[in-house]
Amino acid sequence: MARRSKAREVALQMLYQVDLNPDVDGHAVREMIAERIREKPLQDFAWTLFAGVMEYRAALDERIQRVATNWKLGRMAATDRNCLRLGAFELLHTETPHRILIDEALELAKKYGNEQSASFVNGVLDKLVPEEKRKADSAE
Repeated sequence: MARRSKAREVALQMLYQVDLNPDVDGHAVREMIAERIREKPLQDFAWTLFAGVMEYRAALDERIQRVATNWKLGRMAATDRNCLRLGAFELLHTETPHRILIDEALELAKKYGNEQSASFVNGVLDKLVPEEKRKADSAE
C-alpha cells in the first residue's frame, strides 16, 4: 500500500471511530494515528485529513446530502458515509487531482464497505468534483 494511501486509510478509521463514538477526543485520535503510522510526515497527513473533515463536517455532509439522491446520511453505512466525507474534504480543500482522490476513495470503499459501496462512493464523489478542478486536472 502506498504511503499516502495508508494515511488516508488511518484517517478513515479515525473518522469511523469518532462517528460511532463521539466522545473520542483529539488527543486519543493523535495517539491512535501514531500507533498505526511510524513516519511523522504521514502521521501529520492523516491528522490533517481527519481534522479537516471534522472542521468542515457539517458543510461536507450538506454537500454530500445534496448529491446523494434518495439517501439520508443517517441511512448510509458508517464506512460509506466517512469515505464520502474524506473524499469530499480532499476534493474541496486540497490540490490533489480528483481522479487520484476518487480512486483512493474507491479502494477504501472496496476494502471496508459492501459490494455496492464502491459504485455508490464513486457516483457521489464524481458529482462533487468542482468544475475548476475537473478542468485543471483534464489540462494536465
